[in-house]
Amino acid sequence: MTIMHSCKLLRCAMTAGSVAIVSVNGFAAGFALQENSGSGLGNAYAGGAAAAEDASTVWSNAAGMARLGSAQVAGALNLIQPSMKFRNANSQPAALQPLGNEGGNAGGLNVVPNLYVTMPIDKQWSVGVGVNAPFGLVTEYDDGWIGRFQGLKSEIKTINVNPAVSWKPADNLAIGLGANYQHIEATFTSNVNYSAALFAAAGCTGPNANPQTCGAIAQSAAGLQSDAKVTGTDYGWGWNAGVLVDLTPEHRIGVQYRSAIKYTVSGDVAFNNPAVPAFVEPLAMAVNNGLLYNSSITSQIKLPEIINVSYFGKLNAQWDLMADLQYTGWGSIQQLTFIRSNGSPLQTTEENFDDAWRFAVGANYRYKEQWMFRGGLAYDQSPVQDAYRTVRLPDADRTWLTVGAQYRFSPVLWLDVGAAYIWVRSASIDDIGSTNLGIPPNVPQNGRVNGSYDNNTVILSAQLTYAF
Repeated sequence: MTIMHSCKLLRCAMTAGSVAIVSVNGFAAGFALQENSGSGLGNAYAGGAAAAEDASTVWSNAAGMARLGSAQVAGALNLIQPSMKFRNANSQPAALQPLGNEGGNAGGLNVVPNLYVTMPIDKQWSVGVGVNAPFGLVTEYDDGWIGRFQGLKSEIKTINVNPAVSWKPADNLAIGLGANYQHIEATFTSNVNYSAALFAAAGCTGPNANPQTCGAIAQSAAGLQSDAKVTGTDYGWGWNAGVLVDLTPEHRIGVQYRSAIKYTVSGDVAFNNPAVPAFVEPLAMAVNNGLLYNSSITSQIKLPEIINVSYFGKLNAQWDLMADLQYTGWGSIQQLTFIRSNGSPLQTTEENFDDAWRFAVGANYRYKEQWMFRGGLAYDQSPVQDAYRTVRLPDADRTWLTVGAQYRFSPVLWLDVGAAYIWVRSASIDDIGSTNLGIPPNVPQNGRVNGSYDNNTVILSAQLTYAF
């Protein structure tokens, strides 16, 4: 891009004070984690609210504890390896910046543990507790990539502690209720178009621009970038309730509801601003002190409610059939706004999430007394609309194919393993960033990320269960 063309772009699209702030929209992608048990993966989590096969039912439907008959401890480890590769089509560089590379593979290995303990009190009452990670996200692009002004690294971690109780008022009916303490921690990084900030601070986007000064900035201070990092944490409370009904001794249905959880995420935004040529040091001081300064931030977010309706049926001595319908109320996330401690807005991102549905079917085959084999298939809708897809998590609809097995070392100790391959629909993207400091998203400050993503995910899980 020529200096003259860069100057024209800046004059047309930027005003004094316009600058790219870190894109903190990673909270608002389809980042729910299904991987909350090792035994369920082999069936693509079909029938989860009705199966009640082991202590992991604390998460899938607390009412299922009534079926276990003995105390249990179940621990699982899930390895999740997503692949997310951007293919450039018609991307555009930010003003005074090179275009950059395609970012490599933004996916990284994630390790998600689960732990569940259940115990019957008497014939009617059981209690349990689960510790898991219901939401999570890790994406990280190569340095210097095309979308570095929209996002570099996004990481979300949650821990959910879920004490629960089940009550069996009748032989064919069980009711479960639980409380959820959930902690969230997030980190987001990106680059900032520092050259454009200097250009705007010098008045080069206004009618009284000094051609000599603006030309010197465009020539000598091009390619400058700041590093931005947003971190935040909070905790919230929610609840869950479930019902399990035996239609016959061989067939049952389960329904579970998990409430939304509201957060006021509190943290900090920090900038690592670059060294500049001596002649623009006064402008740099104005940018650093007036725009790219460290401060505390807050943001309110409501993570979605989840409803599952499941069926489990024993067809004969060898075969089980299961099905599941899941609704996730992602529509609770429409817009994200981060506010500085002085009350001024840092960034607003339009998300416009849709509510999403997930459909799953699965089967078990009991080969011998010690061995059982599993299979499953699922279709998982994304809440992300094509027009609002971001680089933080380029989510799209996906299809799951899963297999698994169970081996019983004894009547009280068994191992479940599972594997999944997830095909993700090709995801188009046309992203020019977010609204920063009241300035609408534009190409000069952020560049344009235009192209598509090729995504897939591999999951491996193992769960050991001990009954006592």
